[in-house]
Amino acid sequence: MPDLSHIVKAYDVRGVVPDQWDETLAALFGAAFVQVTDAKAIVVGHDMRPSSPGLTRAFAEGAAARGADVTEIGLCSTDQLYYASGSLDMPGAMFTASHNPAQYNGIKMCRAGAAPVGQDTGLSEIRALVEEWAEKGLPASGAATGTLTQRDVLTDYAQYLRDLVDLRGIRPLRIVVDAGNGMGGHTVPTVFDGLPLELDALYFELDGTFPNHEANPLDPANIVDLQKRVREKGADLGVAFDGDADRCFVVDERGEPVSPSAITALVASRELAKHGGGTVIHNCITSWSVPEVVKESGGTPVRTRVGHSFIKAEMASTGAIFGGEHSAHYYFRDFWNADTGMLAALHVLAALGGQQGPLSQLVASYDRYAASGEINSTVDDQAGRAAAVLAAFSDREGVELDHLDGLTATGADWWFNLRASNTEPLLRLNVEARDADTMARIRDEVLALVRG
Repeated sequence: MPDLSHIVKAYDVRGVVPDQWDETLAALFGAAFVQVTDAKAIVVGHDMRPSSPGLTRAFAEGAAARGADVTEIGLCSTDQLYYASGSLDMPGAMFTASHNPAQYNGIKMCRAGAAPVGQDTGLSEIRALVEEWAEKGLPASGAATGTLTQRDVLTDYAQYLRDLVDLRGIRPLRIVVDAGNGMGGHTVPTVFDGLPLELDALYFELDGTFPNHEANPLDPANIVDLQKRVREKGADLGVAFDGDADRCFVVDERGEPVSPSAITALVASRELAKHGGGTVIHNCITSWSVPEVVKESGGTPVRTRVGHSFIKAEMASTGAIFGGEHSAHYYFRDFWNADTGMLAALHVLAALGGQQGPLSQLVASYDRYAASGEINSTVDDQAGRAAAVLAAFSDREGVELDHLDGLTATGADWWFNLRASNTEPLLRLNVEARDADTMARIRDEVLALVRG
């Protein structure tokens, strides 16, 4: 009996191949996915990892064995798979482990229209079926075996995004893109083709062993090469994508990182102008600047918990036009409420190319406060350390507390959020203040309590 508790996460399947899962299990996941979604047709795609083609084909054959017709789109980014699920109106499965090391792989699943499949929306039922069938064998479905059909949707995906953000009238820009040997190397050339962009491609060779650096641009160590190249080339900006290219991270003309909160605020202002107002979702650790800019731009900000399932659920219930997270995930109503780093990148390029100033000047109005970034502390007693912080701030005059996601404490000119990791013995701290000295003071006080 496989132990699926280690590989079935809250939002996806992820583990080491073949130690924790393999093609035999992938076929069972395909069959279970069809049964739970009651799908007559599905779409599947995969990233550049060595194990991805075999796992994807096994999943497809398992799905076909339960009677579903399977459209295989081959190599793709995660948001390209979401495009296929949305435009074809089919449930979909993307084989990727994002920025995890090469020995990992996983499955991100969605219902038709790119609606997420998570623990509370079908993933627990899929896991239960896979466990049952792994032990007792796959029962006959009674349905005729479905077909497997190959289809290339890259050009259609690129055109769809370019129709949403028109870059034809912008001034020429010089851009460095670091694909991290991930799927950005597959999508960027087609999306950017013919646009007024001088592209300097860094690590575009698809290589799931990640020979140059980990494909996680939120780790400062992984954007050093991008920063250096932007400065050397005198580029207008740099963009880094993660392994499955659903997240993008931006650096300005000086090679300085632009916070995802600033990108969220910038894109929100553009989407609000385009739609004539609307609701914008942000999680509880994005900058104060985000709801401020949303209100200034005629929109309604809605604060939610951290995590894409919460963002997507809130977008669906409120009809929000856009949502952004500190992790550089950006969600668009025009993209089936799914996240797409590429569409966010096009917004940044359109905003920059539509005026004459440098990116650092453009984003300055969206980056108003001093932030700590996310600070992780390994602790033996998450609950006890969090309780100590709560006790220290509970009776402090002028401080408001809420527990939407962990503990958020808000003072007159600062706030912090302290959250426990669901998967590791970590407490995650984010602090923001109106000036750097206040931020440092609050940061150090909370860390002293967390770390004892």
